[in-house]
Amino acid sequence: MKKSLQVIEQSKQQLSALGDIESRTQFGGYALSVEKVVFALINEGELYLRASEALRSYATERALPLLVSRKRGIPVILDYYKVDNALWQNPERLLRLSQSSLQEARDDREMKNGSQRLKDLPNLSLRMEIMLRQVGICTAAHLRETGAKQSWLKLKALNKHLGLNTLLALQGAISGQHQAALPQAVKTELNEWYLKAIGQEGKPDTLNR
Repeated sequence: MKKSLQVIEQSKQQLSALGDIESRTQFGGYALSVEKVVFALINEGELYLRASEALRSYATERALPLLVSRKRGIPVILDYYKVDNALWQNPERLLRLSQSSLQEARDDREMKNGSQRLKDLPNLSLRMEIMLRQVGICTAAHLRETGAKQSWLKLKALNKHLGLNTLLALQGAISGQHQAALPQAVKTELNEWYLKAIGQEGKPDTLNR
């Protein structure tokens, strides 16, 4: 149990960009979740990520084992892949794969619960949902398909006062995290695009709302 608790703390530190990670007992071990969406399990001191398309590809390369749990003494294979030492030692890749696990878990929950409200996505309010609907973006799936930049341009045509923070908020909503937790490289790229979009490339951001 001590090792499992250490892995929980290590996971929370290395994957903090995903959001507020919570842990609870599950399957004789622990489950890690963000906003109640489970994306990883900890069993006997080992971290297992929920299967995703990106993770399956990596698991094939590395021959990662799946988590085997026992129910009434019968082994049950769960669709979670073990995080090996190589992945622990590659924080950026571990974060990317964890993000893919979390996103697919969110997508699955959305499909089960029906179309997810835009206002329920990170960073978005009811007011923003109304504005997005006014420009024809009515679902979370449509927002992801449209992308942060094109969605921002549509909103900008509706409200000229929108600034960089709205663009970052949209990107965070799409990637499932608070805008402050976006990787610095993503923030930089969006800021450069934003400056070009408003015709102020190279000037300080004066519309950061």
